[in-house]
Amino acid sequence: MTAPAATLTALLPGTADPDDLFEAFTTWTRSRGLTMYPAQEEAVLEIVSGSHVVLATPTGSGKSLVAIGAHFAAMAAGRRSFYTAPIKALVSEKFFALCEVFGAENVGMMTGDAAVNSSAPIICATAEIVANLALREGSGADIGQVVMDEFHFYSEPGRGWAWQVPLVELPEAQLVLMSATLGDVSFFVTDLQRRSGRAVAVVSGTERPVPLMFTYVSTPITETIEELVSTHQAPVYVVHFTQASALERAQALTSLKLCSKAEKDAIADVIGGFRFSTGFGTTLSRLVRMGIGVHHAGMLPKYRRLVERLAQAGLLKVICGTDTLGVGINVPIRTVLFTGLTKYDGTRTRHLRAREFHQIAGRAGRAGFDTLGTVVVQAPEHDVENARLVAKAGDDPRKLKRIQRKKAPEGFVSWGRPTFDRLVAAEPEQLTSQFGVSNSMLLNVISRPGDAFEAMRHLLTDNHESPAAQRRHALHAIRLYRGLRDAGIVEVLEVPDAHGRRVSLTVDLQRNFALNQPLSPFALAALTLLDPESPAYALDAISVVESTLDDPRQVLMAQQHAARGEAVAAMKAEGIEYEERMELLEQVTWPKPLAEELLLPAFETYRAGQPWVSDFALSPKSVVRDMVERSMTFSELISQYSLTRSEGLVLRYLADAYRALRQTVPAEARTSELEDITEWLGELIRGVDSSLLDEWEALANPTDVPLEQALVEVVRPVTGNLRSFRVLVRNALWRRVELAARRRWDALDELDPDIDWESSLDGYWEVHTEIRTGPDARGPLLFQVDAQPGVWHVRQVLDDPAEDHDWAVRADVDLAASDEAGEVVLVVTVVGDR
Repeated sequence: MTAPAATLTALLPGTADPDDLFEAFTTWTRSRGLTMYPAQEEAVLEIVSGSHVVLATPTGSGKSLVAIGAHFAAMAAGRRSFYTAPIKALVSEKFFALCEVFGAENVGMMTGDAAVNSSAPIICATAEIVANLALREGSGADIGQVVMDEFHFYSEPGRGWAWQVPLVELPEAQLVLMSATLGDVSFFVTDLQRRSGRAVAVVSGTERPVPLMFTYVSTPITETIEELVSTHQAPVYVVHFTQASALERAQALTSLKLCSKAEKDAIADVIGGFRFSTGFGTTLSRLVRMGIGVHHAGMLPKYRRLVERLAQAGLLKVICGTDTLGVGINVPIRTVLFTGLTKYDGTRTRHLRAREFHQIAGRAGRAGFDTLGTVVVQAPEHDVENARLVAKAGDDPRKLKRIQRKKAPEGFVSWGRPTFDRLVAAEPEQLTSQFGVSNSMLLNVISRPGDAFEAMRHLLTDNHESPAAQRRHALHAIRLYRGLRDAGIVEVLEVPDAHGRRVSLTVDLQRNFALNQPLSPFALAALTLLDPESPAYALDAISVVESTLDDPRQVLMAQQHAARGEAVAAMKAEGIEYEERMELLEQVTWPKPLAEELLLPAFETYRAGQPWVSDFALSPKSVVRDMVERSMTFSELISQYSLTRSEGLVLRYLADAYRALRQTVPAEARTSELEDITEWLGELIRGVDSSLLDEWEALANPTDVPLEQALVEVVRPVTGNLRSFRVLVRNALWRRVELAARRRWDALDELDPDIDWESSLDGYWEVHTEIRTGPDARGPLLFQVDAQPGVWHVRQVLDDPAEDHDWAVRADVDLAASDEAGEVVLVVTVVGDR
């Protein structure tokens, strides 16, 4: 075997001759021990020959290798190439993979969260990034090639425009469109040929390197799984359509003996010192040690990666997960087991589409490991029970006649073997256009050199929509343009400028407009409306930033549920009748600090001057603020709102909030308290799962954090960041103040068994009627730290109504013990007057 080159870049032939390129690339694949499939060879040959390529081959047929060949050909020709994917996680994964192949200096990444080496010859980006670049720069964009992975997202409502725009706006670029489920692609062949004059090669095939066997079974699901494992068809991925059902199934399988003692010992060795937190972590630890994994988007990233690592090592027999399996999940599996053929899509429960079914089914069978992949569809539970009754009756006609067949549950969307047969035989549905017009699109086109009117006319009349839809888009574009013009955002020039523009912007778009958080400019403007001297300034600044972030729906629904529970109790106490309670309850929602008094009025004013923000919704909420005000840890937040199944979603939201606080709030708007809270939030996130922030830091500052360490969990001492630790200490004391204010002596006794809080505060209640807990009470003026070597002596002054401030809580904090425990070790020493 030829010795592998350090990077593929080292084999660039110095010429764009197709034969030389293909020979150089196959030399590299051979040096890696890879033998290309015929479809891969055909696709790479067409790419090096300059053709557009539509690669419609099954999952597991090596589309990633074709993408590498495409980037190699583009580099040899001196053209800048882009790899696009639908989700940031896949973009990040591809970035690291291409860095290994081409060298880190030749690969960049743009996701909206971070831009790394953005002038590199190869860029990994989300589809929206490339679409916005194409809109802003048009056919003159420095984009010589676009490899569009998961191209079936072209039909995704709300997002499909991003897969269509590069096809319309980049006629000079070579396009490689890849997916296992494209359906009929003749439209794209004709369209691309017409636009570019470039040949279009369709590389397709229904034959998989690892063929699939489809089976429909009516045995109970536990028996089905037991048989698959015992007949060496594991690992089995059991597909569910809710996260809750995936976890329930995993827990139900613990009664099965899936692993031998030796296998369990091997699992324990791989797990090693991995840290499982309480709650879901405790459950997952028990499951994986029995050979059962769980995998869905609501899990912490470190848990998903652990499950993937155990699966890759061949140690998990069963993995219960959701249908997100179909989008680039890194779990090698032999068998896919569907628990149903219907899903709720946010509006209704419907049958799976052929594309969805084959996208998921295609994950079965691993090239190079398996000779056959198995896809099993489990019959509905009532059909399984009926089959059992029929089998029990045997051939006795009388018994068969007396069978009381179990009916489908109410609301069940019927499916069975005919549905299975239809889906197996069906080709993926034809992709449908999801084009749309927005203010952002107009502003990007107007900012490009040349005649914006002509550019928009082309975009609106030469897209993939029907003539009727094109007319609707054109009318909508005219309305949006008039709004921008009337607001003074754009103006028509009497004479075209030096770049040929007949219309220009009267404002400067922020750097990377529409590529990062779109409402960040509003947040900057709203921060100037706050009073930095106010005790509530830091919390209000957090509320401004949170209002611009995407909603963590599960958290907000849980907060709303809690708020309505409290409201019902209060209304019952007031004697309000049921009908009126129900009407009033509709008005109760999750907390929205500053919404009515500042954020929504300011947003209306801002939108009048900058109409493009109408494309985005401001959403006041309080998640980070809630944690600060209630002094909650991550575990307490999860417990408070019963979010065990959504830990990953909650953590991603907190990471987004942390990045926004770091990136959006300018230095002049930062106070010491806001800096402390930001540092605390970052350390809290790292303490739960360091990968989200460490990977971001590695991407944003590649010299500070080596890329190879970005996915490695690092246990940091809790006192390692003293600003963050100070907030943790203040939170620990503040929790006690809040409990004392509510006279929760039972909870205080649990925290401080050696302190009689109720008796200690008798003297306070003789003088004062309450302990105040507002912004002034938890402000920095009433909290003091005397930092000594190894121990902090801390004091929290109580905020009384008379503002005498003559009572305080004193405590000692052991730094070494805190590091060992991974949390603040605080001992209250005195509760009394000063």
